[in-house]
Amino acid sequence: MFDSNKVNLGIAPIAWTNDDMPELGAENTFEQCVSEMALAGFTGSEVGNKYPRDTNVLKRALELRNIKIASAWFSSLLTTEPLQETVDAFIKHRDFLHEMGAEVVVISEQGNSIQGQMDTPIFDKKPIFTDEEWEKLARGLEELGRLAAEKDMKIVYHHHMGTGVQTTAEIDKLMEMTDPNLVYLLFDSGHLTFSGEDAEAVLKKYVNRIKHVHLKDIRKDVLQKVKEGKMSFLQGVKDGVFTVPGDGMIDFKPLFNILEENNYEGWFVVEAEQDPAKANPLEYAMKARNYIRENTGL
Repeated sequence: MFDSNKVNLGIAPIAWTNDDMPELGAENTFEQCVSEMALAGFTGSEVGNKYPRDTNVLKRALELRNIKIASAWFSSLLTTEPLQETVDAFIKHRDFLHEMGAEVVVISEQGNSIQGQMDTPIFDKKPIFTDEEWEKLARGLEELGRLAAEKDMKIVYHHHMGTGVQTTAEIDKLMEMTDPNLVYLLFDSGHLTFSGEDAEAVLKKYVNRIKHVHLKDIRKDVLQKVKEGKMSFLQGVKDGVFTVPGDGMIDFKPLFNILEENNYEGWFVVEAEQDPAKANPLEYAMKARNYIRENTGL
């Protein structure tokens, strides 16, 4: 069983209000979101688009509910824009997270990404990086890793559907090309399974470089529909391809075992974006919390 002093449990606000599709959960307020997180038994959150950016206001709201900030997503454009553009945005993002007490920054390269395109088939149009783009990405991430280290923070790279780092081979390449003391990995069970990868094998291989975990399940029937219907990532999300741990096709027990055996320390963040009109966020948060308790002791 995990040590609750070393592994913290958070949940992402994307189940309440979706950053990529603001119409999903438009009616749900920041206050409702963090209150229901606390009510469901979580003590951490990532940052959503409705969260106050004034750190004093945000701290006060979270302290009332015993919620801490685990991290927040950062979109890098290292393959398509000048390095300095990403560096400037990153420093601002890093400083905000540092002020909120977070120790990791979630980064995903969005150069040529199709994850936000409503009508682009997710499996047919995935970007493939050139050698030059790989070099820009690797060296750029190392620079961001150095900037994070200035604040005793780490960057964790989020492999993601519809981007240039989605498959096992692409994760392998990124890990090989970057300094393990500067660039760490975020493990997302849902994105690996969605892509058709062996999530357990990826976790085993990189467990000592993984410093942040997203717990996300997949509905097998919806995944099949996405593939056969040549649907986009966003269409898949709206149709319910993602769900909370224990509600889909992924067996989390071996994943938890690998993390436990290797003394994982950090956050488990439930990140299962669904249409809140179809999947009540509080209900699913409670379902996730109960499943994690039963399978990890946390």
